Amino acid sequence: MVTKRAVTDTAQLAALARRAGKDVTSVTGLPGGASTRKYFRVVLRGGGSAIGMYVPDGDRPEESTHDVGARRRWPFLEVRDLLESHGVRVPKLLAEDTEKGWLLIEDLGDDTLAERIAAHPEQRAPLYATAARDLARAQLALAKLPDDTVIRSRAFDEELLYWELEHFREWGLDARGKKLSKVDRTAFDLIARRLARRIASWPRGFTHRDYQSRNLMVVGEGLVWIDFQDALMGPRVYDLVALLQDSYQEFDRQFIDARLRDYAQAAGLSDSARGDLAREFDLVTVQRKLKDAGRFVFIERVKGNKSFLPYVDPTLRKVKAALERLTPEGEDFVELLALLQRALPEVM
Repeated sequence: MVTKRAVTDTAQLAALARRAGKDVTSVTGLPGGASTRKYFRVVLRGGGSAIGMYVPDGDRPEESTHDVGARRRWPFLEVRDLLESHGVRVPKLLAEDTEKGWLLIEDLGDDTLAERIAAHPEQRAPLYATAARDLARAQLALAKLPDDTVIRSRAFDEELLYWELEHFREWGLDARGKKLSKVDRTAFDLIARRLARRIASWPRGFTHRDYQSRNLMVVGEGLVWIDFQDALMGPRVYDLVALLQDSYQEFDRQFIDARLRDYAQAAGLSDSARGDLAREFDLVTVQRKLKDAGRFVFIERVKGNKSFLPYVDPTLRKVKAALERLTPEGEDFVELLALLQRALPEVM
């Protein structure tokens, strides 16, 4: 169900719709996520609808422009065009006025993957199998990216991966009164650095960055990708972790292993490569889900949005399970699990 909210100054949106040859009959605000972007459903005269996306003036650096030849394009638009040209289903672009902060895009409805499986749990396995295979095929199609794409200008390098782990310590622990002892703080920082360095050393390719149930729309028999403007270069398993260790969903290990097999088959991986995939999956689970747990607290404390707080503990339990599987990999994982258990005994 769409929640209405106050809508102001949509004259520019109506003008943008007219550029696309449509007149607007009504505009309704749509619920947003954690970003500053605002979304509106635009009902068009004569039937049909579209989605207006607005980036507030003061927040447009989040959608910073990037040179593409003689043009300047928002990353959302550049990545959208790139995905579409490589066979990935994305929202159609109807009109744009980035100078004023507006885009008019295809209305895909309200049926996210999360909404669909909540209403029809029997569709969970086939839809997630599709998502895993779609990801593998997209990665193959995007193996050779243009040299000047914005995606190549940013990456999950060691510093970003380490910063995200420190972000967890700052917000997931310190801000909640769960400060580590001096010894544990030193140990955490060293382990975080080594984990970031290890992940950063792997080959990198196209990474959506937030490929999860709220960013995949179910349309007909397929899935449509949204919220891809932050795409960057990263390890092959990063989007798999976002999908299968989704903070908003709970899957047993049997389900996850089946989807990893779906991905591996579509990617054409050998048996030995599939073993590496599972190990990489657990390592990135630790890094990504610690970051997520900290981010949810940050969003509440800094942005005043409490809606993500219920997912903090489930997210940390995913970290715990991954660390338990990784204990044979080395002392770092034994020590990290132990210090997290000391800091968060009620969860870990």
